[in-house]
Amino acid sequence: MTDTVLTGKCLCGAVEYTVDDAFEYAMNCHCSNCRRTTGSAFKPIAGIKRERHHLIQSAEAILIYGNPDEAHDAHCGICGSLVYSVVREGAYVHVPMGTLMDTPALRPTAHIFVGSKAPWYEITDDLPQYPEFPEG
Repeated sequence: MTDTVLTGKCLCGAVEYTVDDAFEYAMNCHCSNCRRTTGSAFKPIAGIKRERHHLIQSAEAILIYGNPDEAHDAHCGICGSLVYSVVREGAYVHVPMGTLMDTPALRPTAHIFVGSKAPWYEITDDLPQYPEFPEG
């Protein structure tokens, strides 16, 4: 069985990627780093093993913030959009779901890092809420 491949890109379109529609998890992250990176109350993320995510256009336009070999955020060097984050000791990619051009099969199933969520934001859905990243 072959997975569907999704496409995503930055605001200006200089950086484009593909990712298998085989996300292992999807969550709304409320940590202060995600809030600052996106300028929003939370960042909807979908996690997948790093080798299932591929840059297909303008990899040279990527601006890395963090350790390039391990945890880092990758932004478009032209428009500044957050395109993906490498996490979990470099093994996984978190795709900001707002950069996807296609609809993924998996939707966010929980809120994470609600222990540090923005005090002005109220979570109004019934998804489970975790103070940090859930183990398991």
